[in-house]
Amino acid sequence: MKRKNIVCAVALLVLGLVGCGAEEMSGSRNGDVVSAAEETAGKDQITTGTEKELSSGGSNILIAYFSVPEDVETTDAVAGASIVIRDNEKMGNTEYVAGLIQQTTGGDLFRIEAAEAYPADHDPLIDQAADEQDENKRPELLNHVETIEQYEIIILGYPNWWADLPMPVYTFLEEYDLGGKTIIPFVTHGGSGFSGTLNTIAELQPDAQVSENTLSLSRNSVADSEKEVVLWAESLGLNAN
Repeated sequence: MKRKNIVCAVALLVLGLVGCGAEEMSGSRNGDVVSAAEETAGKDQITTGTEKELSSGGSNILIAYFSVPEDVETTDAVAGASIVIRDNEKMGNTEYVAGLIQQTTGGDLFRIEAAEAYPADHDPLIDQAADEQDENKRPELLNHVETIEQYEIIILGYPNWWADLPMPVYTFLEEYDLGGKTIIPFVTHGGSGFSGTLNTIAELQPDAQVSENTLSLSRNSVADSEKEVVLWAESLGLNAN
């Protein structure tokens, strides 16, 4: 692994990446924006994918999150707190939290997804994540938000990867002008919290307001975090138009 010796890799693997983001299973609607009502009802996607564009429901809240499918056995994943299972559905930690936030605040749900799929196996996945950081890479995204101007609030969720934002989140933040909007971050992690990512978000979007009311969840507590997440989401005082 580039620029990381064996000791560092093992430590970061335990604390940062295992179960905090690389464990993410497939997210809802594979990157398309989904309104709260349509997410519940299982109806059509409401904004852009690579092949179709539909108008959104007019919400002023976007809940954007990064998720990577990882091929893990259910028993191993649960033991490592890498996924959450509800009603026999597997969800990645960040995906699960994003869904709870949407249920509480309303708004539209958007999965940030790289056009070129990440490896499904854990070790190649974390190696690629490290290599992308070494190269300062900006992966192309699969889908885009065509109506970004309608959103006043961006609730941004991501795992802590190697003490940084996953590189597709860099792509997302550099793709749009979020000036005048409020960005509310939440993170899932293996012990490192946000690291320096809040400052990074502020640097990438200097004209946006990065909220101090953030949510940081350890991978070990995500499965039992529903009450905490809902209380936090309610504390934001948001009202989806």
